[in-house]
Amino acid sequence: MSMRDATKKFGINAGKIWNNLNNYGPMNQTLLIKKTRLTNPDFHAAIGWLARENKICKDKEFYRLGDTNLTSRIGENAGKIWHILNSHGEVDISTIAKISNMGLYDAYSAIGWLARENKIEEKKSNIKSNNLKFKLK
Repeated sequence: MSMRDATKKFGINAGKIWNNLNNYGPMNQTLLIKKTRLTNPDFHAAIGWLARENKICKDKEFYRLGDTNLTSRIGENAGKIWHILNSHGEVDISTIAKISNMGLYDAYSAIGWLARENKIEEKKSNIKSNNLKFKLK
């Protein structure tokens, strides 16, 4: 799959996490990443996607399927990122994390949330860079 459309990839990765939780029950992040073979950024973006769909919750260190309890954190961060993109236009993920004063993985979760809402798109960035750039649709 091309990295041209990261937001599509987030949805596919969310499906991998959902399928594993559905088939094997609650798991911690380490085991979920191992079973799905996702990178940390891809994992967090997929968690944000699933949180927006109200399909995943976290009890201590375990993720499980169910009504989400992640809205306050991920949803609020998504709102911050939406405002950043609205005022700055195209912004890379590292800059988003810095401006919003949140960790990189929290930024990825919020980006996953916004991707599920179909509010953002990936901007073409330097192929050698893993620092994805996003803008509002």
